Amino acid sequence: MQSLASIKNPFSRLGLDKSLITAINEVGFQIPTPVQKQGIPAVLEGKDLLVSAETGSGKTAAFLLPALQQLIASSPITGGIAVLILCPTRELAQQIYEQCRLLSKYTTFKTGLITGGSDFKRQQFSLINENNIIIATPGRLLEHFELNTDYFQDLNLLILDEADRMLDMGFSDAVLEIARHCNRDRQTLLFSATLNHSGVIRMAEKVLNNQAVIALNTLQDGHGNITQQLVLADDHDHKLKLLAWLLLNENFDKALVFANTRLRAIELYETMRASGIRVGLLHGEMDQKDRNRVMALYRDGVVNSLIATDLAARGLDIKGINLVINFDMPRNGISYIHRIGRTGRADDQGITIALVKHTEWNLMSGIERFLNQKFIRRTIKELEGSFKGPKKVKGSGKAAGSKDKKEPPKKAAVKKVKVRERDKKNVGKRRAPRTKQDAE
Repeated sequence: MQSLASIKNPFSRLGLDKSLITAINEVGFQIPTPVQKQGIPAVLEGKDLLVSAETGSGKTAAFLLPALQQLIASSPITGGIAVLILCPTRELAQQIYEQCRLLSKYTTFKTGLITGGSDFKRQQFSLINENNIIIATPGRLLEHFELNTDYFQDLNLLILDEADRMLDMGFSDAVLEIARHCNRDRQTLLFSATLNHSGVIRMAEKVLNNQAVIALNTLQDGHGNITQQLVLADDHDHKLKLLAWLLLNENFDKALVFANTRLRAIELYETMRASGIRVGLLHGEMDQKDRNRVMALYRDGVVNSLIATDLAARGLDIKGINLVINFDMPRNGISYIHRIGRTGRADDQGITIALVKHTEWNLMSGIERFLNQKFIRRTIKELEGSFKGPKKVKGSGKAAGSKDKKEPPKKAAVKKVKVRERDKKNVGKRRAPRTKQDAE
C-alpha cells in the first residue's frame, strides 16, 4: 500500500511504481516539469521520441524515471544490458549516473559507468557483469567495441542525451556505430536542446522509427529568469581587472567563468588566485582524478568560483551557480546559450556578464541578433574604461566599416640584379671562349 506522501506526490499520477515515488520524495521532486509531464507517459507507451528541451528543464529524470519503470515492469530481467544512455561528456555521464542511483535506490537494478579517464578493465567487467543500465560516452564505449560488440544485443532502450552537443563534438559516426550494434527492436529516445540543428534531424531519421516529437522550445527560447549583462573593456588587462573586481565584489553563491582556450583558462586561474580569490580550474586536459577533486571542492563551496573551458558548458549540473561570466565571448550563439544555461536553472534567478573589448563587438552583436534580444549595458564605476562601443553601427548592430577593405593587388616588385663593375666595363664586348667546348 502506498504511503500518504506517495499518493499526494503528482508524480504518482504518471504511472510510476511506489519504489520510484519514494525515491522521488527523498530527492525532493515535487511537481513534474513540462518535459517530465509529457515525456514520461510517452516513453511508457513504448514510443520512439524526439525531444527538444532546454538545459535545466528536468530532462534527465524525464528519461530515467520511465526507463526504471520499464525495468520494474519487466522484472525479473533476463539477458544482458537493458538500457544504454549515451551523453557527450564525462561530467554529464557522472551526473546522470548519480541521479540514476538516487532514483533507483529502492530497486535492485545495477548501473555501470563507462567514460574516459577511468579503469578500462573495471569498465569491461561492468559491461559483462549483468548491469541493467549502462551510462557511457561514445568515444570510450567504442574502445570497448574493439574487444566485443555484442553487449547490447538484448537492449530494450537506447537514450541519446544532448544529441546536438554530441554532434558538435564530432561523435556522429561513433553514435551511429554504437546504435548499429544495438538490438534492432529497441525503443530509442533522442534528447536535444534544439530541433534547429540539421544534424539532429538527420540522426533522428537514422535511429528513430515512427517517433513522436515533444518540442518544448527552440534554442533561442527560455532563460527568462536570467539577467544578461554586458560590460565593455578596453583591452585584455582591463578585462582581468574587471573579472577580479566582479569575483571579489559581486553577490553570488557560486560563479562560473568561461574562457575559450585551455591556456586562457590557466592564465585566469593563476591571476585570480594571486588576487586572493577562492577559485578552481577545469579544462579538457586534466585527468579524471583532478577533475573530480576540483568539482568536489566547487560543489562543497571550498572554492566558490570556477574557471572553465567549454568542456563545462554542457553537463555541469551544480546547484547554486547564480553568476556566469564570459571572459571571452563564445564563438557562436549556440555556445553562448549552453554556457549561460549553467545558471537560472528551474525557478532560480541567475546573472550572466559578458566582458567585451572592441575586437569582440561584432561577435557580441551577432549573438544578440541570434537571440533576438539586447544585453543590459553595465558600467563598473571603479574600473570604467574609455571604450564605449563603436562610433557608428549598422542595422545589424555590428560596427560600421569594421570589415577591412580589400586593397588592390600590389604589382610584383622587379628584382634588381646586381651587376659587378667588371661586367659593366665589358658590356657590348664579345667574351673570348674559355674552352674548346665554348668555341664550338
